[in-house]
Amino acid sequence: MNVMESLLTYLKSTHNDDFPPLHIGEAMGCWLYFTALAEEIPALETSLHTTTDKELVKLVNESKDLAESQLDALKHFMLKEGLPLSEIPAAKPESNSQDIPLGAKATNTEISNLISVKVASNIVMCSTNISQAIREDLGTMWLKFHTEKVLFGVKVKKLMQEKGWLKYPPTYYPPGAPHK
Repeated sequence: MNVMESLLTYLKSTHNDDFPPLHIGEAMGCWLYFTALAEEIPALETSLHTTTDKELVKLVNESKDLAESQLDALKHFMLKEGLPLSEIPAAKPESNSQDIPLGAKATNTEISNLISVKVASNIVMCSTNISQAIREDLGTMWLKFHTEKVLFGVKVKKLMQEKGWLKYPPTYYPPGAPHK
């Protein structure tokens, strides 16, 4: 992480504050990522009310905190730039996991895979936005978001492996290769 922090510090120190207006790709990237985060948070809240696994609850809370932090930073940026915000869904009400019928309750595997898929899609969106950003301030923000999601993704994968929730694709054996 020290390398990434150094890179971000360098990028921040080399840019000026005289930025051109956002181009349509930059604006669309902001709006789509904002929307993705806004939709992610209620799903995480629902997951918190479903699982009783202490480690998964900690991971869901960390995921929710990261999404809220990025959403807040992006909201301030978008408002400063005059970009409209998409609708933010209402927070989910508190509920007791024991009151949810088993057929309606998400399993820990489903919850962890939901988080994993959201992290992966967020990383792809950040990568796309980094590649489209002409403005240094915006590119730096996407790089920061990308790094945060990658580091969090490592934690997600580690817990999924430990708990047996990670789904592995079948092994590929090229034709003619020896099978072990």
